[in-house]
Amino acid sequence: MAQITAAIVKELRERTGAGMMDCKKALVATEGDMEKAIDFLREKGLSQAAKKAGRVAAEGAVVAYVAEDGKTGAIVEVNCETDFVGKNENFQALAKSIAELIVKTNPADVDTLLASELDGKAVKDVVTEAIAKIGENISVRRFVRYESAEGLVYSYIHGGGKIGVLVDMKGGDAELGKDVAMQVAAANPQFLNRNEVPASELEHEKEILTEQARNEGKPENIIAKMVIGRINKYYKEVCLVDQEFIRDGDLTISKLLKSKNADVARFARFQLGEGIEKKKENFAEEVAAFVNK
Repeated sequence: MAQITAAIVKELRERTGAGMMDCKKALVATEGDMEKAIDFLREKGLSQAAKKAGRVAAEGAVVAYVAEDGKTGAIVEVNCETDFVGKNENFQALAKSIAELIVKTNPADVDTLLASELDGKAVKDVVTEAIAKIGENISVRRFVRYESAEGLVYSYIHGGGKIGVLVDMKGGDAELGKDVAMQVAAANPQFLNRNEVPASELEHEKEILTEQARNEGKPENIIAKMVIGRINKYYKEVCLVDQEFIRDGDLTISKLLKSKNADVARFARFQLGEGIEKKKENFAEEVAAFVNK
């Protein structure tokens, strides 16, 4: 049986948020085994971190890290429950350290990342400790890592972490890299160019546009021409290189890149909390339900 010292009890408390006496009892019951003690507390419902882990986390931050040589970069979305905690210095530091770890270790997926070592501990354990310390559920949701084959990686974070962008670009310079990343953040293109638009999605769009033209009472012999024109407008909305440059409407991104002898290989854009269903609180219903019990 491992010796149960005050330091071990303190570590268990930091990792779980449980009371000191509960932590000591858990360690005694598990003969000083830290991981088994954590499970013991969770099973007994005494781990505050475990309780918080079930709550919806749709706030937080998207953060970026680019290596000093500019060849490798990553963006990661780390979620918490409130915007207040998302702006917390400790939370931001945790998210940035995870982004840096992604660049350095190239994990295959989130599960691999959570099992990776950060400051001598598994990332999942570091996150659990942060949950206990900060008092909210925290989760690492997703990440993208680019290692540029021929160019450099550029990042842009908007609104303190509300939107994060990563761009892999050959040629140009840092100013252009930032401009392109800002374009992606502002205009939200879905694809790099027309070749990336799936045929099924394009056909679906054509069907909608054809019906729109018919509903407008347009004759069949000109509907096809109208659809071609509207499809070109659709490309300008969803394809990065076809979009108008946000800083100069007379330039498309394609022309901007050409003028700088540059080419974008790929890009990624994360918007904080997109796709996460947030729980809607109705306090009137909550009070009524309590009274009726």
